[in-house]
Amino acid sequence: MSAHPWMPVSPCGEGCVDRSSPSVGPLRAVWRAVAALAVLLCGAVVAPAALVARGGAREALLRRWFRVLLGAFGVRLRLVGPVFQATPGRGVLVVSNHVSWLDELAIDAVQPIRLVAKRDIRDWPVLGPLVTAARTVYLDRERLSLLPGTVAELAAALREGAAVGIHAEGTTWCGVASGRYRPALFQAALDAGVPVRPVVLRYLQDGATTTRPAFIGTDTLVDSLRRVLRARALTVEVHVLDEIAPGRAATRHALAALTQRASEHITLPSTPLPTPHPTPA
Repeated sequence: MSAHPWMPVSPCGEGCVDRSSPSVGPLRAVWRAVAALAVLLCGAVVAPAALVARGGAREALLRRWFRVLLGAFGVRLRLVGPVFQATPGRGVLVVSNHVSWLDELAIDAVQPIRLVAKRDIRDWPVLGPLVTAARTVYLDRERLSLLPGTVAELAAALREGAAVGIHAEGTTWCGVASGRYRPALFQAALDAGVPVRPVVLRYLQDGATTTRPAFIGTDTLVDSLRRVLRARALTVEVHVLDEIAPGRAATRHALAALTQRASEHITLPSTPLPTPHPTPA
């Protein structure tokens, strides 16, 4: 049972993870680990360079670095739809489902944005400082009293024209099942008067949905890393859906429900999925 509404618990656990999907050999996995570490270490140069760069140059640099990092892990990126922020300088709340630590890499590989993440990520070796340098907003789910301040911080960023990303389920799910979208952070979009952009992340192997990269249950980061490094032909699809314009929902609960219904057209498709767009360079 969750301690309060911002500590949702996913029923996904050890039994949800697909361990029978195609794998690469141990030498390929080691090579990927070395390549990923090299790219991460290069991030120590990329982060300060991105801080100096302005506008499109900064975004292009960060996007390219995240795409290279995904590739180093052996993950292919496939974009379906436009980028998140259709109008530069106009704030947008980007709302996605949550499956894996790879989610943040995939989102920033499409378009670098400010993300809301759980506080634990700040302490991760190497990747933590880089995520922090990307102006991540950290959410302490165990201290509900801090939530209004987080909402106010997000609303201010949205008013300033930023694209801000949240994982609305509040915790990770396996990628086949998904959770209810929690309404609290949707208040920031209402307060700022900006649109919401639904985004759905799907992980595939050989064209079929896989739970292999999920980061759930009693998983450690090392456990999940090992599974990703051994996965063959792993693809992350980033489905960018139509914006939900300001005014279509009067309350955060209604806005969360509207966003989830839009997303379920991808997570529970009844019609063929759209053709992928070329991924931005």
